[in-house]
Amino acid sequence: MPIYAYKCSSCQYEKDVLQKMSDPLLEVCPECKQSTFTKQVTAAGFQLKGTGWYVTDFRNQGGSKPADSGTASTPAAPATPTSSSSS
Repeated sequence: MPIYAYKCSSCQYEKDVLQKMSDPLLEVCPECKQSTFTKQVTAAGFQLKGTGWYVTDFRNQGGSKPADSGTASTPAAPATPTSSSSS
């Protein structure tokens, strides 16, 4: 279902509404009750419902595991140069 952004031109109230494409447009502002509530032109937003989507089916299967953020590796101490000078 698409998510539409609405804005009132009277009181500047904004709201995102989840509604079917066949639903009538909202015209009355829920805040000020004026009939100046209009749909905004925005990027498409939608919700994926049901099974068969990546988030529900493949979240923890395969692929590489993320780095463990709980353990911090300590860098090795730099090696001290050994001087073998003979006089």
